[in-house]
Amino acid sequence: MIIIRRISDCAMPVDITAIVQVQEILKSRIPDLDDEDIEAIPEHLKNPLKFRFRSTLIVAENRKGLVQGFAMLMYASDLNFCYLDYIASKKDITMSGIGSSLYGSVREFARELGAKGVFFECLPDEPDVCRNEALIEQNRQRLKFYERFGAFPIINTLYETPLNQETDDCPPYLVCDLLTPGSSLSKTAAQKILQAILERKYMDLFPKEYIRGVVASVQDDPVRLRPPRYLKKSAGTRVADSGNNGKLITLIVNDKHSIHHVRDRGYVESPVRISSILAELQKSGLFREIPVTNFSEDYIRQIHDKKYFNYFKRVCEKLPEGKSIYPYVFPVRNNTRAPVDDSVMAGYYCIDTFTPLNKNAFLAAKRAVDCCLTGSVRLLEGPGVVYALVRPPGHHAEKKVFGGFCYFNSAAIAANYLSRYGKVAMLDLDYHHGNGQQDIFYDRKDVLTISIHGHPSFAYPYFCGFAEEKGEGEGFGFNVNYPMKEQLNGDEYLGVLEKALVRIRRFKPSYLILLLGLDTAKGDPTGTWSLNSKDFYRNGQLTGLLKIPTLVVQEGGYRNRVLGINARQFFQGFYHAINNN
Repeated sequence: MIIIRRISDCAMPVDITAIVQVQEILKSRIPDLDDEDIEAIPEHLKNPLKFRFRSTLIVAENRKGLVQGFAMLMYASDLNFCYLDYIASKKDITMSGIGSSLYGSVREFARELGAKGVFFECLPDEPDVCRNEALIEQNRQRLKFYERFGAFPIINTLYETPLNQETDDCPPYLVCDLLTPGSSLSKTAAQKILQAILERKYMDLFPKEYIRGVVASVQDDPVRLRPPRYLKKSAGTRVADSGNNGKLITLIVNDKHSIHHVRDRGYVESPVRISSILAELQKSGLFREIPVTNFSEDYIRQIHDKKYFNYFKRVCEKLPEGKSIYPYVFPVRNNTRAPVDDSVMAGYYCIDTFTPLNKNAFLAAKRAVDCCLTGSVRLLEGPGVVYALVRPPGHHAEKKVFGGFCYFNSAAIAANYLSRYGKVAMLDLDYHHGNGQQDIFYDRKDVLTISIHGHPSFAYPYFCGFAEEKGEGEGFGFNVNYPMKEQLNGDEYLGVLEKALVRIRRFKPSYLILLLGLDTAKGDPTGTWSLNSKDFYRNGQLTGLLKIPTLVVQEGGYRNRVLGINARQFFQGFYHAINNN
């Protein structure tokens, strides 16, 4: 699997490593490029004032973090256009799939910036401009590739005029991608863009007289682009963009959740929860669903104790269909004298008596993890909102124990994954305390964990979630609990949420993981609070004002009659905040 993500600075070790690999690709792909230009890439990212472009690297990595290809996109905020400086893959792999994904991500990023278009140079495909016949076929293939996206050379200008007519060969075209079919570029805008490219990209290479001549040569208004030469002019030639569609919320649904169906009386964590939410989300028009990607179990073992993981997987595999094991004995957790019997071991690894083990529990929980990791990868591609609609939930699963219907802490696994790329804040809005992520990140300062929940004196899990639990070691001060009273209305909840968001802003995270519990609603069988649909809208709106790349993970919520309505209201509030403010 290839992961595409953006790098805008050199702060994280993982980004520094990627930049070094990008530089190696450039050396191998463009051997004539000056070492000084290659070494300047980090400075381009850190010093936009010097270069008068805000530069971003878009890298395509495999799961081992090895860069397979990259693009360097430069944005001129004063003139509102993007310049694509480089796009290349490793020398030993073909460009086809990676090139399309990278350029699709370039176009998506340019749209997010509101740019007039993406401009870049491409060597010519005509013999009267390029005397090197060996290059012409390569140039044709490149221009054919860009035609698929609706990008064409600007014509009727002197841009491709060589500086030295006698020695210079193959002067580049300036290719223009206006991003939206039917768009045009005015003469005035084009002149300013051409001048900016020649002055900022090439610094003092071109004399002022040369630049003035190229700029003055733009006479068409609007500017004319070369007609399609390699593909038929039809709507079918444009390649679909990668990533999400416009500003829609990316939706990822656990497609295996229904195999985990516990039919025992009183078990409220049922498949109907997902269908209730989906039915309402479809009415909003705010979501675009993407498929789930399968991930290695290693990501789970980075968070959960290996003995617990192995026990959980083994027991679920050997249980017959329809049979469940419920914890009923809770032995002292003595690692040297652990129980032998699997049914007794259930209590060794569980914190309650109502979370069963059955044949499909592992498979459903593993798929929920896959959903959250799929969402995490999507966030690396660029700012946005992703909703992992999953069950079973996960926020009660600690390093070594399960409980509260939770087996793997999917949100914590996603947070651990994203923490390689920047600080992560976890905001738990479930009625019950997020004891899982508190336990997992209690001694870490790179992941801020916040939970708003019913006081443990009356609310599950009862043994933690107190205000004085603030973390330990390096993590002291990075675990925040807001244990609330038994009866709480929407206005009171909103006031506490505002405090939590102030703490998140002070932390300045790169990513937010929002654990969405809908069991704070009035009438929920597991809660005592009285939030209504309007309150969920306000909570979503307030949280959306953070404008941080956000992964929303579904946790609790068991009053099915209002479950979907409250979810839809929350996301409508969130969507309007991130798009209209």
